[in-house]
Amino acid sequence: MIDSARRFHRVTAQDAPAWLAAHADALLLDARDAREHALGHLPGSVRLDGRNHEALLLGEPKARPVFIYCYHGNASRTYAQMFADFGFHDVADLIGGWEAWKQQGTAMTPAQAVGAHGNTPLMQAAWRGDMPAVESLLAQGASLNDTNGDGNNALWLACVSNNPELVTRLVEAGVPIDHQNLTGATCLMYAASSGKPEIVRKLLQLGANPHLLTQDDYSALDMAASIECLQLLRATTRATA
Repeated sequence: MIDSARRFHRVTAQDAPAWLAAHADALLLDARDAREHALGHLPGSVRLDGRNHEALLLGEPKARPVFIYCYHGNASRTYAQMFADFGFHDVADLIGGWEAWKQQGTAMTPAQAVGAHGNTPLMQAAWRGDMPAVESLLAQGASLNDTNGDGNNALWLACVSNNPELVTRLVEAGVPIDHQNLTGATCLMYAASSGKPEIVRKLLQLGANPHLLTQDDYSALDMAASIECLQLLRATTRATA
């Protein structure tokens, strides 16, 4: 439902998963208090504490979708009006709020939803380097083997975020460390070619295979974009030859 006067969408709890799947990069805002947020919230959501909304209004790109929920769907309408009036193009709030969401039970779990470019919520959280959201999604049973339109998995997106701790968490959770995308590239190759020595070091420590080749027969060593990455890969390649 679109409120033409306010220029934002009012989304039912039943339709919310589809909206979230179609807007995987949405800014999720929780207008409840800290205690209720701690007891349960949408993965990756930011709590509106009465002080941070101005920073969000000024700092977030207007093209980024915004999804707002509160206790029963009242305060969220006020915030949705605010974001819409401030120029955000795609704003939605949850009819019935968190109570309606909870009543939907496990059917509301967004962990398996697929959004733009085939990115799952786990991939989006990994790309943001959002450890709490990753932990929440893993607890919900997010698939560890999903890949996006480029054939990359959540671990690749964690490498993009340049977060060694997150890389470790995903590998330990079971995300395949040596998965090869549509061109045959691995996370190790990406990290090497991007000049990210801390990620290269972490992947090697976790057992990444430095000998795999792309479709064009390039290895991670061939792709090393910095001296430190080159040295790390050269040492490991010699030791495992």
